[in-house]
Amino acid sequence: MGVNSVKKGLRKALNNERGLTLIELMVVIIILGLLATIITPRLLGRTEEAKRTKAIVDIRNLESALRLYKLDNGFFPSTEQGLEALVQKPTTGQIPQNWREGGYLEGGKVPLDPWGNPYVYLSPGIHNPDYDLKSYGADGVEGGEGKFADIESWNLQ
Repeated sequence: MGVNSVKKGLRKALNNERGLTLIELMVVIIILGLLATIITPRLLGRTEEAKRTKAIVDIRNLESALRLYKLDNGFFPSTEQGLEALVQKPTTGQIPQNWREGGYLEGGKVPLDPWGNPYVYLSPGIHNPDYDLKSYGADGVEGGEGKFADIESWNLQ
C-alpha cells in the first residue's frame, strides 16, 4: 500500500465525519439539564449541612479555649470582655493575672460563624451557669427552625 492510497483513505474518512445534528444536540442539552436539576439541590443541601457542622466544631473549639482560660485564671471572661478575651488580654472588668501569652485561640483571632456573623457569648449564661455560646445560623437572627435554627452550646448533638 502506497503513501498516496493512505492519504486518500484518510481524506475519505475525514470527509465522511459529520457533526452532531440539531436534534442530537438538543437531547444532550436536555439530559444535562435534568442531571443539573437532580444534583444541584443535593449539593446545595450538603453545603448548608457542612456550614452547620463547622459552626458546631467552632463552638466546641471556643468552649475548649474558654475552659483553658478558666483553668489559668479561675473565671470565664465576662460578657463585656467577650470572646476577644481569648486572643487579647482584657484591660477592663476582672483582669486575668495568668493570661496565656499568645492567647487561647490559634491564629490570634476569634472566628466568625460560617455565615460571616460573630458568635454570641454571654457570661454568666442563661442556659448554663458559666456561659452561653451560640450562632444565629443561616438567617443571622435569633430563633428559627430547620436550616435557619440557631446553633447553641447547651443544645449540641
